[in-house]
Amino acid sequence: MSPAPAAVEEIRAPARSALTCLAGEHNQPPVLAPDEALTRILEVLDDLAPLPPVRVPLQAALGRALAEDLAATRSLPPFDASTVDGYAFRASDAPAAGARLPVAFEVFAGDAEVRALPPGACARVFTGAPLPAGADCVEMQEEVKRRRDVAELARAGERGRFRRAAGSDVSAGEVALARGAVVDPGAVGLAAALGRAELLVHRRPRVAILATGDELVRLGEAPGPGGIIDSNSHALAAACVEAGAEPLLLPLARDTEASLADALAAARGCDVLLTLGGVSVGERDLVRAALESAGAQLDFWRVAIRPGKPMTFGRWGATAVFGLPGNPVSALVTFEVFARPALRALAGLSGTGRTAVEARLAAAQQKVVGLTYFLRVRLREEGAEVWAEPLPSQSSGDLSSGTGFDALAVLPPDVEALRRGARVKAIVLRAGAHPRDSMTQTQRRVANASARSPRVSPKRASRR
Repeated sequence: MSPAPAAVEEIRAPARSALTCLAGEHNQPPVLAPDEALTRILEVLDDLAPLPPVRVPLQAALGRALAEDLAATRSLPPFDASTVDGYAFRASDAPAAGARLPVAFEVFAGDAEVRALPPGACARVFTGAPLPAGADCVEMQEEVKRRRDVAELARAGERGRFRRAAGSDVSAGEVALARGAVVDPGAVGLAAALGRAELLVHRRPRVAILATGDELVRLGEAPGPGGIIDSNSHALAAACVEAGAEPLLLPLARDTEASLADALAAARGCDVLLTLGGVSVGERDLVRAALESAGAQLDFWRVAIRPGKPMTFGRWGATAVFGLPGNPVSALVTFEVFARPALRALAGLSGTGRTAVEARLAAAQQKVVGLTYFLRVRLREEGAEVWAEPLPSQSSGDLSSGTGFDALAVLPPDVEALRRGARVKAIVLRAGAHPRDSMTQTQRRVANASARSPRVSPKRASRR
């Protein structure tokens, strides 16, 4: 008798998996594994990524990828400066503790003209002040006894002490920020210090979002019998913004060829088209046919995952097309796994921007062999272990289960059961989101794992 699922960590699949069976259904093309699907997506977009560069104001560059090396036009700091409040002097004038040096003058931060330091003297200086010519050492005021105009040093001088040399941070002509670097707040500060009010960055992808279905009404309208308010468009628009893209919500399309054709025409000129719903095999699932009629070349339309198996991808000229499922959680998961990396590649950013950690399942799970499951989980800590607690509902149609989770736990395709405590990969979306959970060690694990986690690195050089 086979052991119960709770008694073993994994029950492996038989030789003939469900994936193999699915590939043969009705002579359909193979159902792709998620890794293969993502690889094909990035390969198809290879000639489009990254998008052409644009020059934007410094604050608008935050989160974007630099499209050129940022060379320093000046040194940082631009002059030798004191790092403390104290006294500047020549180290050779204080070879031993107890040296007494006359105070020649004072120098404050921002002083434009500073006299050269006379031999055998010192200058009173303050943090950030330029050092007078000749001074190669600073002693903090706590180590100095001041008697009128004479400073007595408590220890011997040492060249370079409390002195920030000109160009010690960045030298003039040096590449301060490399092409492809992500502009973070520190990079904004560095660029500002170099006098750069604008930066050349890769353009954000423009994403048209098209929700389809006779049952949908726009936000702000009251649905009639059998109707629902379109929520997917707004959820996906938020996901696009988080991924660094610029969303455009198109008018709702009805389940007719004419309505879909009109809606698709409005998406022309965008870098990416996300359609929502209508990509399965129902009588009114017309999106795939409408895309092909409009001239789109579809690469695949089934992926071996749950939620989100009926997903379409292809190219429509220079526009990448993702046909996402209509169920709200399926749409968000397929966006996270497939569209997000593509958007980042188009924006010149590498990988997914997420980190994976090892976690232990807090509850046993049954699954279909051949499918990779993406389980919505909350993360918590018990001792040295990170535990993944599945949300009570994993239904792809439950809107409430599309929020309030920290990570997607990845259940591999070749198992049909995982016991409580089984180790899985968890794609962290928002570590530390729950105040009741202590996430300190988890966040350290995220930081440590970031260098080890596999990432897809798109070419950063622009072809434009």
